[in-house]
Amino acid sequence: MNEVIDELHPWRWSSYATLADVLPAIDDAFTGQLSPAVPVPASKDVVLLLIDGLGDTLLSAHAEVAPTLTSLRSTIIRAGFPATTASSITSLMSGATCGSHGVIGYSFRTDREATRAPNRQLLNALRWTLDRSDGRSALDTYVPEQIQPVTGLLPEMAGRGVDVTYVMPGLYRGSGFSRAAFRADGTYRSAQNPAEILAEVRETLSTPTSGNRFVYAYWPDLDAAGHLFGPGSAQWVKTLGVVDRLVADLASALPRETTLVVTGDHGMIQAEKRFDLDTTDEMLKGVEAVAGEMRVREVYTRPGARDDVQTFWTDALGDDAHVVAREQVLDEEWFGIEVTDVVAERIGDLVAVARGSTILTRSLTDPEIEVNMAGHHGAWSAAEQLVPVLMAQG
Repeated sequence: MNEVIDELHPWRWSSYATLADVLPAIDDAFTGQLSPAVPVPASKDVVLLLIDGLGDTLLSAHAEVAPTLTSLRSTIIRAGFPATTASSITSLMSGATCGSHGVIGYSFRTDREATRAPNRQLLNALRWTLDRSDGRSALDTYVPEQIQPVTGLLPEMAGRGVDVTYVMPGLYRGSGFSRAAFRADGTYRSAQNPAEILAEVRETLSTPTSGNRFVYAYWPDLDAAGHLFGPGSAQWVKTLGVVDRLVADLASALPRETTLVVTGDHGMIQAEKRFDLDTTDEMLKGVEAVAGEMRVREVYTRPGARDDVQTFWTDALGDDAHVVAREQVLDEEWFGIEVTDVVAERIGDLVAVARGSTILTRSLTDPEIEVNMAGHHGAWSAAEQLVPVLMAQG
């Protein structure tokens, strides 16, 4: 499950389309064109369902629990780097990679050169909080539309008359991350569980329209089960079965000329080895801040200390992580072919990517619930990067 495919050479993933290719493919489908990257058939209406944590490796390993998902699998794409929700959903909804939209991970520093607050504080992009996921709100400090300046393709589609509907848990409406990622106005339908998702999608599609409709639906529980109990655990497998029934019900409810597209934002690995950055002697010497998450750490070093920190981290972590300087990250296009100057400034002086089943914890800094999670994602393994694209037509 945790097998790594050439993870020291991430550019080898270039043969795969990414989440940033999905919305352009849907837009092509509205005009009767078939995208070679993600072949969505010609459609009047498209429902895009994102199942948080639906990785292709895990789906293949548990195909017997998910016959509908398995039968509808159309192609395999990769999440993009890092393979984490905040980055992936922003890529999906903007049609752009992290190098353009700037949400480069779970958390990051917005200005490497800042000498005082607020820009020396970390932004947790998913929760839109300062420093930690349970920190105080960052809305007064970081304006979402400025942190993520790419309006992307969806507003263009809406401007051409595509009707946009969001079907998501109500608590996400108006959140900092939602403002950053979802840049098109649309109808918002609150849905907390599969039954409500099915009902709201059906209701949306039941009204005849002359133009195209785009419905985005989201369900987080598979990811939650993987984090709390581990991917492949009994709880995770049970939740996968619920996902399968939801997709089967949605597929059977599709009107004519409507396509259902299902994908995930990342996969997941089971953590088997924990390396604690906070309690390892001198691990934080010369380090100003550590951001990201436990599979990908952005390391911001003190002036003049980067080389020493890289040497120390490389020796201390050994085969458990790949520690790369910012220049190499940019040269190897980890965050995409194009990286704006503003986004480049957000990348750590070093980026440490965990390998195998290792996670890089901060037991004295991160919330306890995160430190103790069983499942994790973000890095370069196939289990984290590869996600399926499933399709059904009415």
